[in-house]
Amino acid sequence: MTHPAAGSLDDPTTSPFDVARAAAAQIAEATGVDRHDVALTLGSGWGKAADRLGQTVAEVPAAEIDGFSASGVPGHSGTLRSILLPNGGHALVIGARTHFYEDKGVRRVVHSVRTAAATGAKVMVLTNGAGGIRRHWTPGTPALITDHINLTAASPLEGATFVDLTDLYSSRLRAVAREVSPELEEGVYVQFRGPHYETPAEVRFAETIGGHIVGMSTALEAIAAREAGMEVLGLSLITNLAAGISDEPLSHAEVIAAGKAAEEPLAALLSSIVGRL
Repeated sequence: MTHPAAGSLDDPTTSPFDVARAAAAQIAEATGVDRHDVALTLGSGWGKAADRLGQTVAEVPAAEIDGFSASGVPGHSGTLRSILLPNGGHALVIGARTHFYEDKGVRRVVHSVRTAAATGAKVMVLTNGAGGIRRHWTPGTPALITDHINLTAASPLEGATFVDLTDLYSSRLRAVAREVSPELEEGVYVQFRGPHYETPAEVRFAETIGGHIVGMSTALEAIAAREAGMEVLGLSLITNLAAGISDEPLSHAEVIAAGKAAEEPLAALLSSIVGRL
């Protein structure tokens, strides 16, 4: 069955939700799964978790689905994966994140989240690799996101759309995560625009205004997930201490290496959490 095109995300007269619904229909056709219950965006270091969640039903190149494109960041799979969970539900694993710094527009940044909601998912798990501001954190530390500060000067909401973000990173889901790992670190995530790393002065600014984690994703996606009526769980892998906190220079190779080293414990953690959702 061929689904008619819903229009382009780049066309301001086209509803991004129509494109998301069309993408969800294409995912259902490609995977044979009519509904997904939970969705996960797996950032740097978190990709191995998909193998632990359950039985892979289908894996689709993201670029074949309306509104998606191949991942522009090394370390991301570039696929959409449908997984049968042990409880009989289905998870949609998104390995093709569009970052704000790619200049493809906010609609494309949050399209994966809106598509996940259109597939039926009620829970959105957003993960990332990020820099840590707390001095005792070491590379490989996972941290729950309790709140965020959006420094992109952008929003996925269009027009007079007012959405309450009071409990954006669900306290219920964080409690579930703590049942699995009571010792989990936590903090406020600060999204910068990127793609350059933050300066030491910017990190000091982030800390002064209440931030503990700095990165280049997640906040815009979380807002879109809340708009779509989803519960959000946010998890960061601390891949390095942020600029000025450590004297070491920052590099994407360091992020990839830290993620690689932490893959197994992160996979065990995330699969255990999803098993309780």
